[in-house]
Amino acid sequence: MVRPSRFVPGPLVRWFARPYVAGGSMAAGLETALALREEEGSLATMDLLGEAVHEDFHVLRHVAAYESLIDALGQDPRFEDRATRPTVSVKPSAFTTGEPAAAGVRLAALADRARARGVALTIDMEDRAWTERTIRWAVDLFRHGHDVGTVFQTRLHRTEADLDQIPAGMRLRLVIGIYPEPAPYALQDKVAMKERMLAYARTLLQRGVYVEFATHDEACLASFLQDVAPIAPDRCELQMLLGVPRSGFLRRHAAGEFGVVLPVRRYVPFALSWDDATAYLRRRMDESPNLIRSVLTNLVKPAKR
Repeated sequence: MVRPSRFVPGPLVRWFARPYVAGGSMAAGLETALALREEEGSLATMDLLGEAVHEDFHVLRHVAAYESLIDALGQDPRFEDRATRPTVSVKPSAFTTGEPAAAGVRLAALADRARARGVALTIDMEDRAWTERTIRWAVDLFRHGHDVGTVFQTRLHRTEADLDQIPAGMRLRLVIGIYPEPAPYALQDKVAMKERMLAYARTLLQRGVYVEFATHDEACLASFLQDVAPIAPDRCELQMLLGVPRSGFLRRHAAGEFGVVLPVRRYVPFALSWDDATAYLRRRMDESPNLIRSVLTNLVKPAKR
């Protein structure tokens, strides 16, 4: 299947990436996280863009960058309040050139470092080849006392059974997922994926899991806030991507229009390479074709004076 984003030139993707990527350095990411907290009242989870690496140099670069990020979050006085300190998200495929076990070893070392610094860690979910390992690593680390969560994609048919593997008290981010999977393994209808999000969130909250409900669909968010979150409002939050405009909805949410008012956390990616940032934006464009239309519209729209 040809992905729509392939028709958008790389330089145009990079131009469009500006609102969605915090910048080309860890410092830029930290400044963005701080600005979100001060200007929007949002929390943050930080992620170094890059996955599926093929050279040892890139693995070592990712490890070093995450070690520096975890150290900075644990030591920066601007983030001394652990309740509002950004969390850190990692992708397993960024920590190996091919042997999955090597990624597990490096993730465990980062989790040890994060626990020592008081930083919460989330092991992101990638395509279905990583699902089983990612769940096993995250649950094992959590059971050994680390503040580690993971992510479930509601498009996958296996996810309903996987809910049973998540222990009470653990954090779980629910998403529909951006990795395209064939019909034997996943739903193809986004409406059904979002219906699953609501159903799975209800099940998880009833079991004592902390639910991070991640979507930009305002109707889905309203349903979650009104019908699901009241089960355990102290064990859930909303999550959204950096750069996606939802200020109107967030104002209504903060005013209590939907009943329960929850913490909101923004996903704050930063890049050390614009190739990584471009790959990230292409995946977002493939998942949401409206982004491509926005790019092309902005390109031809006359500048406002």
